[in-house]
Amino acid sequence: MAAQPELEHPRKAFGWAVRDPSGVFSPFNFSRRFSNKHKMLRTKLIATHLTNRFNLFFRETGEKDVAFKVLYCGICHSDLHKAKNEWGTSTYPLVPGHEVTGVVTEVGSKVEKFKVGDKVGVGCLVDSCRSCQNCSHNLENYCPQYTLTYDDKYKDGSITYGGYSDSMVADEHFVVRIPDGLPLDAAAPLLCAGITVYSPLRYFALDKPGLHVGVVGLGGLGHMAVKFAKAFGANVTVISTSPYKKEEAIQHLGADSFLISRDQDQMQAAKGTLDGIIDTVSGVHLLLPLIGLLKSHGKLVMLGAPEKPLELPIFPLLCGRKIVAGSLIGGIKETQEMIDFAAKHNVKPDIEVIPIDYVNTAMERLQKADVKYRFVIDIGNTLKPSP
Repeated sequence: MAAQPELEHPRKAFGWAVRDPSGVFSPFNFSRRFSNKHKMLRTKLIATHLTNRFNLFFRETGEKDVAFKVLYCGICHSDLHKAKNEWGTSTYPLVPGHEVTGVVTEVGSKVEKFKVGDKVGVGCLVDSCRSCQNCSHNLENYCPQYTLTYDDKYKDGSITYGGYSDSMVADEHFVVRIPDGLPLDAAAPLLCAGITVYSPLRYFALDKPGLHVGVVGLGGLGHMAVKFAKAFGANVTVISTSPYKKEEAIQHLGADSFLISRDQDQMQAAKGTLDGIIDTVSGVHLLLPLIGLLKSHGKLVMLGAPEKPLELPIFPLLCGRKIVAGSLIGGIKETQEMIDFAAKHNVKPDIEVIPIDYVNTAMERLQKADVKYRFVIDIGNTLKPSP
């Protein structure tokens, strides 16, 4: 017999959840976790009918845990996929949200990096094995046993819930500090969209002034790739199927040039001009024209996750010692580095702040790509518990 949620997670919380693949959100009361030591003690006390005494004398925050009041949460496109179970892995009820910012309300007795009142954020991960080679090199995002911020399970088998809620608890290792100069609403999307493009720009050495970097797709990820690449001093070319995005890319986001990927003359004229390309598109698309844009030793880095395999022509790679690679979010140390860089260089996403009761409409608009470029839920001012 499965443990009741309130026994697994005694810290009460309130948010909005999806109950089934319809993807419709509604208010949801649930509970957050506390440390395993306290959980075992509570289990013993339950057996002896002393639960109330436990709740009175023991804090619910574990020794290394940071509890914080959620103020903002970005809406990632993966939230939409998860809400509708489009990847076939969703567990309901589901509380999404892995672009979460807020203010610390409580810290465990052994927390060293944070104190009550600090501005903090949590991204896509809330745990990892901490002992594998990837974890030892600050690459928790490639740990084979990482735990996602929502729709995943902690090591004790209990469910993780995301940031469409009034509060969160996370181990301090997976919490990042938000600098004072960076607004919490703008900081939220950086914890997924920001790190997802920042990490490959840094790792593949596309962060040097004067390099020519292409960005495929101009959505939540793409517009952040443009902004970070420009902040690194690169010459940026946006590559898109949509001609109407040219003015936005150049006049608003600061790109240096714009290519319509379906225009063979434009693509031919630009062959061999780019040192690297950040491809943010999740739909099925041709790689051959993009590989053709690369200089010798150029790098095409894939960030999107198409639903069907893409065709990869090998001969053009051989002829220029070119690379096609992938990248997935970033480790916690690098995420903090990215946040600090964004604050220092005033790199902020373009956001539309919405109330929580607009989330269903926001999901409909997101499916139509009707947002520039990231919805952010104002949790602090609009999430009110049910009467």
